[in-house]
Amino acid sequence: MPERSPARDRIVAAAADLLVQQGREAVTTRAVSAAAGVQPPAIYRLFGDMSGLLEAVAADGFARYLKIKNAQPRAGDPVDDLRAGWDLHIGFGLDNPAQYRLMSEFLGPGSDHPAAQESRDILRGLVERVAEAGRLAIGIDQAAEMMLAAGVGVTLTLLDQAPERRDPGLSERTREAVIAAVTTDRTAPEDREPSRRAVALRAVLDESSAEFTPGERLLLDELLARLSPA
Repeated sequence: MPERSPARDRIVAAAADLLVQQGREAVTTRAVSAAAGVQPPAIYRLFGDMSGLLEAVAADGFARYLKIKNAQPRAGDPVDDLRAGWDLHIGFGLDNPAQYRLMSEFLGPGSDHPAAQESRDILRGLVERVAEAGRLAIGIDQAAEMMLAAGVGVTLTLLDQAPERRDPGLSERTREAVIAAVTTDRTAPEDREPSRRAVALRAVLDESSAEFTPGERLLLDELLARLSPA
């Protein structure tokens, strides 16, 4: 856990304010230390370097995002929950453009940023619910990656446009296109039915009361993977 102190909180708040008000170039050691009322060495003692400080600012943004995300009520339809999660993501980005751009640097699958990982886990949980309902057309990880990549891409695209020139339908059209690609209705075509059921079974297998040896569990997972979409 990073060291928590009033000085640390002031530095993060000062850096976040400079980021929002003046852009990333304004977040310098001199400007942050002056705004936070600390000496420059305090930044390096607490954060290692400016990259560490920016990571802390991103974590502050993720904390606000996750608070909203975790408070989002669940709908009766898991696919509608995916839609609501998408809309929340886009809305947060448009409301917090400077911090979102910084946060997006940590959202990729290769990032080990804890708050970013929690955000990805929430999305994966929404996709798992779709799989458990037998309505996922592809693998869970693949679907989650597609949803995340498309959501981040749409948000950054909209942020690159002047507000008055943004296409208000871009987010919805992309959302529905991605959801159509990763989900299926309950009456899947006959040739896709085995794949749909395999995805659903893999999603709930760990909840089964049946006892498997490690070898049996691996074999069953391999067989289901063969039935599931690539």
